[in-house]
Amino acid sequence: MADVVLTAESMTSGYNGVAAVSDVNLTVSAGEVVSILGSNGAGKTTTLLTLAGLLPAMGGQVTALGAPVDHRRPYRMARRGIRLVPDDRGLFSTMTVRDHFRLARSTADRAREELVLDRFPALARLQSRTVGLLSGGEQQMLAIAVALLAEPRILMVDEMSLGLAPLVVEQMLPAIRDLARDENIAVVLVEQHVELALAVSDRALVLGHGRVVLEGSAAELLADRDRLEAAYFGAADSEAKQDRAV
Repeated sequence: MADVVLTAESMTSGYNGVAAVSDVNLTVSAGEVVSILGSNGAGKTTTLLTLAGLLPAMGGQVTALGAPVDHRRPYRMARRGIRLVPDDRGLFSTMTVRDHFRLARSTADRAREELVLDRFPALARLQSRTVGLLSGGEQQMLAIAVALLAEPRILMVDEMSLGLAPLVVEQMLPAIRDLARDENIAVVLVEQHVELALAVSDRALVLGHGRVVLEGSAAELLADRDRLEAAYFGAADSEAKQDRAV
């Protein structure tokens, strides 16, 4: 049986007492890639922040690596093996690639650093370059590499494709699939590029209005594109109609 490392049960979360996502149920196993899909405002990032312990759940429960997620001490979640790559990548624009590796070195030995650079060889050639001079794809590689230095058991990536050319996305997403398989990492992807995300995922759920409107294996969702589009775009169209009515 697969080793389940992340579970959300009837999870509700939001801001200032107002729910942005409601009744989300999710399980992720080691070595598995699960995508959270949906249009802008569907609740994807809120869901991810709550799973990572950076936002408190208003209801339900989130369990990671055998223990409840503690939003009051998110650093403990990081120490236990949870890493989040945010949509802004969490990098320092005036620091070099080498500087970022040095910052992360307290949690990584030299062998681990070499292993990560073998996976992203372009970074080995960019050690002296500042982040502000890197391309979007290079910045995303660096953000993921820094997260990997800590040997995470759960890796969460928020909008990896944001601001990247489609060709770069097509190159980056398979690397996530390889990471999950090779290092037995549980990966949660938040994405708007539906088909590209599903191509590297085991399972996925689609959010609309902060609720799960469709879920299943990636193969099932890809095989029923009409239903997938109805869930994804139907939620977006409904939200747009509500905005126009206000």
